[in-house]
Amino acid sequence: MSLTLHLHPLASFCHKVLIALYENETPFEPSLVDFSNPGSATAHIERWPVGKIPVLHDSACNRVVPETSIMIEYLQQHYPGPVPLIPDDAGLQLDVRLWDRFFDLYVSVPMQKIVADRIRPEGATDPHGLAEAHATLDMAYGMIEGQLYTGPWITGETFTMADCSALPALFFALIVHPGGDDRPQLHGYFERLLARPSVRRVLSEAQPYFKFFPYREAMPARFLEPLV
Repeated sequence: MSLTLHLHPLASFCHKVLIALYENETPFEPSLVDFSNPGSATAHIERWPVGKIPVLHDSACNRVVPETSIMIEYLQQHYPGPVPLIPDDAGLQLDVRLWDRFFDLYVSVPMQKIVADRIRPEGATDPHGLAEAHATLDMAYGMIEGQLYTGPWITGETFTMADCSALPALFFALIVHPGGDDRPQLHGYFERLLARPSVRRVLSEAQPYFKFFPYREAMPARFLEPLV
């Protein structure tokens, strides 16, 4: 087995790559990165000085592959499976890459801002930044609602890398900033994502760590019950 994914089971960006791996049943070895452990943290910084997770290591060519979208493209190029997460058509590729970045930048990033603000020390919160994050999520939810009239998945009829990005972003975002009842397409899409075996496996593996999520009290009870 040549692939090792350095990750933490609670991290949403790690979920994105795990979904891609599980969709194609790609063999890999998970390796926990514990930033509270100086040895684990130092080893990861040496691996990727930016210090972000996940990071993929391919021992077959001794290559470190950072950044989630690049990892998924790398897997498709070098370890293809039965589910092509990036289409062959050049136009559709642009759509997939656009919506992949959309979920990362306009759903995951503001969601993480909201979560991080809750655990800041007293007097160090950022009310203005928090309001901006909630407003960004409102904007993003509206755009997703409109886009989903094109098909069951975010770019049409086929599950892609963009949907791998969508699930972890929406999973946590809809907890910290519920989408409301006026977005039926968004909520229907979220349920379709939750029904995929790859997604249920990822969330099941993350469940033991949900107790550390700063908005744990707002997490729907169904996510605390067995998913697989």
